[in-house]
Amino acid sequence: MQSIRILSLALVPALALAAPAFAQSGDGDSASGKRIAVVGGIAHLEPSSDAADGLQVDGGPAPTLSVSWYATDNFAVELWGAADTFDHRVRADGLGKIGTVQQQPVALSAQWHFGQADSVFRPFVGLGYHESNFSHEDIAGLDGHAGLETAKGAIGTVGMDFNITPTWFARTDVRYLHSRPELRVAGSGTGQELDLDPWTVGVGLGARF
Repeated sequence: MQSIRILSLALVPALALAAPAFAQSGDGDSASGKRIAVVGGIAHLEPSSDAADGLQVDGGPAPTLSVSWYATDNFAVELWGAADTFDHRVRADGLGKIGTVQQQPVALSAQWHFGQADSVFRPFVGLGYHESNFSHEDIAGLDGHAGLETAKGAIGTVGMDFNITPTWFARTDVRYLHSRPELRVAGSGTGQELDLDPWTVGVGLGARF
């Protein structure tokens, strides 16, 4: 997938900037015991192929930011979200593009990081709760302004941290958001939910303190 290749290439400059920090780390320095981690990155969000009968919502990229608190070297609580909106194109069968919508999710998850804090490769899994706010809905062909309720549901995460130094690390992750917002027209609910259920694929650069 082209978007995944673009995300991977986006991580290269970040790794180049972080590499000099490796030589500066002290002999006794360790990632163990550091309780706060901050990660900045970019993610591509891709909704399910059919949001409704004959209706598709395309994916898009956005910058992301997360802050984690480590209760232990293995257990963490992460606050993750999009630093800007994901922009989506809405398409209908036989009509092509009929509109656009913007989405901005935020999530709180509990995570388990496997292995030792100083291991080069540290896989992790997470489970939590997210809310996604939708804005700037512009969809043609409806009698009245179309809007989407805030989506709420579970979020699952699988990822890998690559330790560069005891402070710096690179991250790649995949997230699934259970997201089925109700479609509203002219301020009233329609009872129709859009099965968005998006996946995100992200890369980032993090620091722990």
